[in-house]
Amino acid sequence: MERKGSSAWPAIEYEEREWTAARNDALLDVWQRHRLSRPYHAALLPPVANSRADISRDLLALVDEATSEVARFDTRIAELPVTMPAVLLRTESASSSQIEHLTANARNLAMASLGVGAKQNAELVAANVRAMSEALRLGDEVTVPQILAVHRTLLTGSEPDVAGRLRDEQVWIGSSPISPHDADFVPPHHERVEAALDDLVRFAARRRDLVPLVHAALVHAQFETIHPFTDGNGRTGRVVLQTVLRSRGLTRHATVPVSAGLLRDPDRYFRALTAYRTGDLDPIVRQVADAALAATANGRELSQDVLDIREAWRSQLAVRSDSAAWRLVDELFAQPVVNAGYVASVLDVSDRSARNAIDALEKVGILTPARSVRRHQVWQASSVLTAMDAFAQRAGRRG
Repeated sequence: MERKGSSAWPAIEYEEREWTAARNDALLDVWQRHRLSRPYHAALLPPVANSRADISRDLLALVDEATSEVARFDTRIAELPVTMPAVLLRTESASSSQIEHLTANARNLAMASLGVGAKQNAELVAANVRAMSEALRLGDEVTVPQILAVHRTLLTGSEPDVAGRLRDEQVWIGSSPISPHDADFVPPHHERVEAALDDLVRFAARRRDLVPLVHAALVHAQFETIHPFTDGNGRTGRVVLQTVLRSRGLTRHATVPVSAGLLRDPDRYFRALTAYRTGDLDPIVRQVADAALAATANGRELSQDVLDIREAWRSQLAVRSDSAAWRLVDELFAQPVVNAGYVASVLDVSDRSARNAIDALEKVGILTPARSVRRHQVWQASSVLTAMDAFAQRAGRRG
C-alpha cells in the first residue's frame, strides 16, 4: 500500500563539517595534522516519516512466514504455566549485549540481577535487562522520552554522565580514534540529532501501510543510523525494535529474542545496516525476518526445556500445594539464583518462611547452595541455568 504523498526510501547524503582537534597538536605527526585540517563528512539524513518502504517480492514471502511464526510463538508463550516472558526478556537482553561483545553466562547474569558478587560484564548485561523492563513499563509507543528513559536505565550505573542524554559531540564508527576522517560511518552532527529523532518518532507512529516486521526493522535501522548517544546505541536500538513489535500487536505476551537470531552472524547484521544507509532496505529486513525465525525456533526449544524442568520438579517436591516452596519453584525460572532476602521479598513472606521454602527445595535438589559471596549465602537452580546457557550457545551458532 502506498502512502499518500510518499516518496521512495532515500539514501543518506553527506555534509562537510569543520573538525577541531581535541588533542594537543604536538602529539601528532605532520601527516596527521594535515589530515585533521581538512573538513570531514557527516551523514545528512533525509526525513523518512513519509517515505515509501518497498521491499522485494521474494522477501515479502519470508516476512509473511516470520510474522506467522512470531504470532504463533507469542500465543504459545501465553499458554504456558511458567514465567516464560521473564525468561525470554532476559535471553533477549543477554543476546543484544553479546552483539556488543558483552558476554555473561546465566549464573553471572542472575548474580548481577540479585545484586551480589557480580562481574562487570554481567552488571552491564543486567542493566540491559532493566532497560528492557523499563521499556515494557513505559508502554508500546516509540517516543523521545521513552528512548531517553531506556538509555538512562541502561547506562546509569556504568556511564552516569551520558546516561539518558543525547550526544553533544560528533561520533563515528571505525578508523582512527583521533578524528572522524576516513571513518567507516559518521552519523549526523549532534546539532541534527533532535530533528532526526522527531522524524523517527513520526515514522514509528505509522500503521496501515507498513507490515509490522518490516516497520520494526526499518525503525531500528534508522535509529542506528541516527546514533543519538555516545554509547549504548545498539542495545537501545534493539529495545526500540521490540517496542515497535509490541506497538503493532505482533507480540503481546512475550519478548521474542530477535537479538539471539541476529547473533548468529553479527557481521552480516552490520553489513545490512550499512546497505540500509544507501537506500537498500532488503538486507536489514531479511536479517530481522531470519532472526525472528531463528529466535522462535530457539525459544520453543528453551520453553520445552523449561516445561520439562518444571515437570521434573513437580514430581520431586512433596509439600502442600499452597506452600511458599511451590510458589518459589516458578519464580526460579525468572531468577535462578536467589538468597533469603530475595525470596522473602518476591513471595511477600517472613525471613523464616523464605528459608523454609529454600530448605524444602534444597532437600530435593531443586536448589543447590552456591559459594558465599561477600558474606551472602545464595542458592542456584542449576537445571535452569544450564537450559539458559544452552539457549545462548544455540543462538551463537551459525545456522
